[in-house]
Parts: sequence; C-alpha cells; structure tokens
Amino acid sequence: MMKIKRSVNEEVILALSGRMDEEHIAELERLISLEARGRLVVLDLKELTLAGQDAIRFLGRCEGNGIVLVNCARYIRHWITRQRRGS
Repeated sequence: MMKIKRSVNEEVILALSGRMDEEHIAELERLISLEARGRLVVLDLKELTLAGQDAIRFLGRCEGNGIVLVNCARYIRHWITRQRRGS
C-alpha cells in the first residue's frame, strides 16, 4: 500500500509513503499531470519503504522530465542510476 500526501507552496510536493508498485504509477502520473501548470513538482520519497522495478523506471522518467526527487533512499538512487546507464 502506498499513500500520497500533497502540499503546495511555490512548488507542489507529493510525499510518498509505503510501498510503490506498478499499480500506483497510473495514479501518480494522473496527479502529476494535474499539477504541471508551471509549478515545480517534487516527489518526497522519505517514507517510501520499497519500490519495485516498474516504480524505479517511473521515478527515473520523472526525474528526466524535470520532477525533483528528494529524500531518495540510497538503494533507490542506485537503481535509478543503473537504469539510466542501462546496466
């Protein structure tokens, strides 16, 4: 199960907590598309406990599209980096 908490200042912060699987990606894409109106979108991964392969690919795509990932666990950052390198 994954929870999403939204907060807004000059940027939109979506704080993710729990486990992120393939089933959560469509909902996150929908939420991000609703926010992409000139504001910076930030995904706060501080309380994300587990991310599957599809989630890692999604997070890498997000970052490549200008979405900022903060509080990213080392293992998630490592997997995103490996994904980009094609390893």
